[in-house]
Parts: sequence; structure tokens; C-alpha cells
Amino acid sequence: METEVPAILRARETIAPERFTFHSSRMRMTHVTPEQLKAMDADSDRCALELSDAHVDVLGYACLVAIMSMGLGYHRTSEERLHGRTVENGAPAPVVTSAGALVQGLHTLGARKIALLAPYMRPLTQTVVDYLTHEGIEVLDYAALEIPNNLDVAAHDPARLPGLARALDHADADAVVLSACVQMPSLGAVEEAEQQLGKPVVSAAICTAHQMLRALGLPAVAPGAGHLLSGAYAEAPFSPGSTGGR
Repeated sequence: METEVPAILRARETIAPERFTFHSSRMRMTHVTPEQLKAMDADSDRCALELSDAHVDVLGYACLVAIMSMGLGYHRTSEERLHGRTVENGAPAPVVTSAGALVQGLHTLGARKIALLAPYMRPLTQTVVDYLTHEGIEVLDYAALEIPNNLDVAAHDPARLPGLARALDHADADAVVLSACVQMPSLGAVEEAEQQLGKPVVSAAICTAHQMLRALGLPAVAPGAGHLLSGAYAEAPFSPGSTGGR
């Protein structure tokens, strides 16, 4: 989140007049386990208050699996609650979760069937699959890279991702999720993967940037960030809480 979302916004600055500042507050988590993810999510209210002190225009909650591990559809609960914290603090701002943004990004693309890569251990990756299934998105195939340490997730070489994506059963997929985690870098490999796979490729970070731009009322377009931010969906609606759940 602290590298790829700003990189997307900086790329947008080369083609559009708006300029951005980026502010962050951290929830502690070192190992990607259900226990640490639950504790991390409990800390999100503090972060929302700290960031709203700066009167930011939009907040992004960066941990996709922290949201998804809290239960089906939880991104709606989280987004509503954290927005409420900003209202209480006198600085109302919309809230985008990376979990909700991935759901909405895939719906924006019209992707009903996908393949995905995730750095998580297999049980947590299955949680992501089940969450997306609940939102009306069928996961045809996935790879769990099973990297338990959060710093190791960030150090994973994005150049490996297109090859890993090619190994997935993606022939019938409408889109491929190159990184279902904002911690695992993938931005530099997205357009290469799109060329190799011949279909839209997204990441949690790209979807988060798309929804944040739409929450700001700005055209969601940025060079070098794949089909979702190519301009084809620049005016797609911002959908807090997303849609499509059953």
C-alpha cells in the first residue's frame, strides 16, 4: 500500500493535473495468522482516527485478508464503521478497503470467473476464495505461495508472478488477480502478465487505487497499471460496501 498506491497516483500525475499527498498509520502484524489478523483489525479504529486528524479526503484500509478473515461480507461492516469514526472526529471521509475494492474491481471488469495468486498459507488463501465466491465471483484456480512472514511477502520478486500466473488454469477466466494482497508487490509485472495471458490482470493495490480515485470523484486512470486503470473504467461508480453478495 505504501509503495504501489503512491506509484499509481504519481503515474497519474504525468497525465492529469491533480496532485496527491499520502499519509499512513500502521496496525501491527508480523506473521499472517488468523490471530494476528484479528488483533490487527481491532486496531483499525485508532488508525482511522489518526488519519482523519489530517483531514484526508479518502482512507484506504490496506490488508485484504484481515478483512476477509473476519467473516463473509465484512468489508461492508468495516467501511461503514471506520467512516463513522471519521464523522465522529469531525473530518468525514469515505473508506475503501482493499477487500471491498478487489470485489468491486472484478465486478467493474465484468469478471465472473477468475484465477488468482496469493502469498498466504493455504487455509487463508481458501478464505479469500470463499469470500470471493460469496460475492458472486468464481475462482477457477489459485496458487497459495505460503509465505508466513509479512516482510518476506513484501520481498517476493514480482518478476516471478507472470510465470506463476501462466501455470494457473486460466483459459476460461475473465480476469487474473496477480496479487490478492497489497503487501506482495506486483505493479511492475501487471502489464507483462496481461500481454502473456491475453486478458485483464489486476491486483488488490490496483483495485484499491481505482476505488480511491472514484471516491474522490476523479477519473480512475493511470498509465502502467493494467486494463482496470487504462481509462476504460475511468467513470465507473464508487461503490462503498460493494455489491454482488448473496
